[in-house]
Amino acid sequence: MVDISIKNGRILTPKGFVEGSLLIEDGIITSIGEKEGAEHVIDAKGNIVMPGLINAHTHLGMTLFRGYADDLPLKEWLTEHIWPIEAKLTEDDVYAGTLLGCLEMIKSGTTAFADMYIRMNGAAKAVEESGLRGVLSYGMIELGDEERGEKELKIGKEFVKKWNGTSNGRITAMYGPHAPNTCSSEFLMYVREHADEDKVGIHIHASETKAEVEQIKAQCGMSSVKLLDSLNFLGPDVLAAHCIWLSPEDIQILKKKDVKIAHNPTSNMKLASGIAPVPELLEAGITVGLGTDGCASNNTLDMFYEMKMAALLNKVRKLDPTTIPAPKAVEMATVNGARSVGLDTGVIAEGKKADIIIVDMNKPHLTPRHDLISHLVYCTKGSDVSTTIVDGKILMENYQVKIFDEAEVMARAEERAKDLMGC
Repeated sequence: MVDISIKNGRILTPKGFVEGSLLIEDGIITSIGEKEGAEHVIDAKGNIVMPGLINAHTHLGMTLFRGYADDLPLKEWLTEHIWPIEAKLTEDDVYAGTLLGCLEMIKSGTTAFADMYIRMNGAAKAVEESGLRGVLSYGMIELGDEERGEKELKIGKEFVKKWNGTSNGRITAMYGPHAPNTCSSEFLMYVREHADEDKVGIHIHASETKAEVEQIKAQCGMSSVKLLDSLNFLGPDVLAAHCIWLSPEDIQILKKKDVKIAHNPTSNMKLASGIAPVPELLEAGITVGLGTDGCASNNTLDMFYEMKMAALLNKVRKLDPTTIPAPKAVEMATVNGARSVGLDTGVIAEGKKADIIIVDMNKPHLTPRHDLISHLVYCTKGSDVSTTIVDGKILMENYQVKIFDEAEVMARAEERAKDLMGC
């Protein structure tokens, strides 16, 4: 592995910005400050060197549906458009869509992500090829059908066994029961048992819509969170996406069980799902990361935009401009995201894995530079990322993707999308 020195940058560390150089050896950050000298030198003069962003919840295969069936009610969107076309997806389709998503993330500063979807062997192959970190899970929907549940759990377990810890640890696997209203209590308990047995985490949607919570209350007499808690399902290894419709009691349960939350502000707005009580979650001491959700409900994977939306949305909800200040939004997209998905990344510090991006500050919309953290949240775009490094390997340098051919990746995805749509 080539050692790398990044010089002249403004390095964002847990203690603030440090001027100087950063040394990467064998994929690990070994020095911050003065030490230079490496086989490969990157001059980051005037630019920000920061931890790569963590997308804590997405469905990368859905990049093939970008712009398809927009601006529809959720039930109609799912039942009449998304689910029927998803039924046609092949492993090759998911590979093509995931690789396109990986390309987009490399170019916009995301170095790791948590993905729950179908045909996940295709997704894992794309992550393996891309050089990114992927926390992957097969999305299981059982709908109370015992026979279907057995098949789904078998696929999920085989996926965990095959992929967890592969690609030099860049790929980790979780179990992915879709949601408490699409999986029975019995099935969720089986998932918990298998996750414990295989020593992996669980990725689930929870309290995403008002309809979900009302359905669970009608069936079980309690909220989605209370139902999961009653099943001994919750724990520090659970990543719960959305968590919009929460009561104060729900928040206390999530705190007690140390559940990690993936907040998806743009998708929640687009699907009119609601506004998650992020300030209350953070005040309770709960780890909240950020996710984009899939490209069919966002329509981009730009985590800088997600930071901005996370900061702005609850300011409006609380009518308080001090809610979720810029430093907190950056924390949610980096170190909190890493904690949410179980990765030892998200910060620039000696001994940490070298998952690093460089933000090009030589842009009109980033001038003047009164407050760099503010600029990262309110001004920066994914397209301002010039260099992306994961595990000490350069995936993009000076806007040039090194890991694969961009045109080929986009052409393959375009072809697969047209075939699916019958164009």
